[in-house]
Amino acid sequence: MIYTLSFSDLMQLSKIRLTTSVVFSSIIGYFIAGGGFDIQLIYLLIGGFLVVAASNGFNQVLEKDLDKMMNRTSQRPLPQDRMSIKQALTISILMVSVGVCFLFMINFWSGLFGFSSVILYVLAYTPLKRISSFSVFVGAFPGAIPFMLGWVAYTNSFGIEALFLFSIQFLWQFPHFWSIAWASHDDYKRAGFLMLPGDKDKSTAWKISIYTFFLIPLSILPYFNLCGSIEMSMIGLLFSIIAGLWFLTKSVVLFNSKHDGDAKKMMFASFIYLPTLQLIYLFDNLL
Repeated sequence: MIYTLSFSDLMQLSKIRLTTSVVFSSIIGYFIAGGGFDIQLIYLLIGGFLVVAASNGFNQVLEKDLDKMMNRTSQRPLPQDRMSIKQALTISILMVSVGVCFLFMINFWSGLFGFSSVILYVLAYTPLKRISSFSVFVGAFPGAIPFMLGWVAYTNSFGIEALFLFSIQFLWQFPHFWSIAWASHDDYKRAGFLMLPGDKDKSTAWKISIYTFFLIPLSILPYFNLCGSIEMSMIGLLFSIIAGLWFLTKSVVLFNSKHDGDAKKMMFASFIYLPTLQLIYLFDNLL
């Protein structure tokens, strides 16, 4: 069979919206570290985009038959046979090879973290999704690297600042992933994915609320000079607390209702909260 690749299918293979949002985290981390519009930023943009896109491509190769079972993924190019496994693998290998090379051109740490994120996402997180909900914990590691990667790309060091940025995105992923898993529970169940730490009940909603709550004290640590050179003003403190409380209210509503609609609201709130917090850090360190 001859497959004609379309631009739309390539974008679906790379999960363009997800990839763009991940790269956004890296750029913000780079600017927070003091970076500007220079050649290293271009390397970070290209390398980061290709590495994340490749991870998504490998993921879809491994889950082609499973994607057919879910409404949210059944129209992707591989389950619809608009793209062959060989083509998807070739494209993904090319993307990860070029992407990692660009990251190593920045510095060793950037290349190492970029390559490690692919390995963890593809070889650990992806197969674990059908074995245990522990996969969310494992997947949180590669998912948390981008924000930190921007800092490391500019400073060529891994210190308390990088660890703090990593921690923010790491902790955020639990309410983010679990709200998605709650809203798409039936879809995931058909494919045998075990994404929730339990069922759609108060226990799971409580866990979502707990992780969301602890994001608030974690997010304001720079105000108390506990994050190295990353600082926070009183205005930044107030905005961080307001954003955290707003995010927390969404989880409390879900805890009280346990409705799929509120899980979706929690999911969309997670899309808003993280970049909002990242921009608060950026402007607070620039002004």
